Amino acid sequence: MTEATPTPRRGRPAVTSRARILAAARRIIDREGWRRLTLRRLAAELDVGTTTLYHHVRDREDLLIQLLNEDAAHALAEVELPEEPRERIITAMVAVHDALAETPWAAEVLTVDGFLPRLGEPALRVVDAVLSAAVELGCTQEQAVDLFRTAWYLTAGELLVRARSGELSEDAKRRAAWARETFADPRMPQLAAIGARWPELAARDTFHVGLAALVDGMLPGSSRESAR
Repeated sequence: MTEATPTPRRGRPAVTSRARILAAARRIIDREGWRRLTLRRLAAELDVGTTTLYHHVRDREDLLIQLLNEDAAHALAEVELPEEPRERIITAMVAVHDALAETPWAAEVLTVDGFLPRLGEPALRVVDAVLSAAVELGCTQEQAVDLFRTAWYLTAGELLVRARSGELSEDAKRRAAWARETFADPRMPQLAAIGARWPELAARDTFHVGLAALVDGMLPGSSRESAR
């Protein structure tokens, strides 16, 4: 007598895992964009009840933070920081910038104070490296925090502007024509002189130069710091 083949179990799986949740969230972001990612949409993707997700994520913001922490674990874990403290600060912040640039929505999620305690160990090690280097260079703890926060604001702002510019980008000739017409007022001579070159100049990557100037300006002993 031939043994009957068991009927496959149908219906929703009883449990899921953090790894499955993050993988499904990435699929939704890749297909539909990060703004379309909701816990209800994610539950449907996984074919589970929404309450099942709360065993692994608190809310949508927590889900996005977990995705960023996973990315940071790969992007920042192997960053080699130089011994010289000024270069260590710049290298660390450039590493943060480059890691987040791979995830255009990251800066928008992290543009509120208070996100730091929710970061994972690789990201926190980079933050600590910046603070430690600033203290080595003569900063008080308060000054070190000020330096990091200001460098972070530069980083987040640059990423936000570039992400939004990418979403709203138009044909380069149309942008140049807009700039030429907008900046034609002779009462604003420098803008008028730049004119159609504005989109080209604004598109240049000056983050590293700006970061270095910011760090130098906030370190003790700088002319700018001495004037404060």
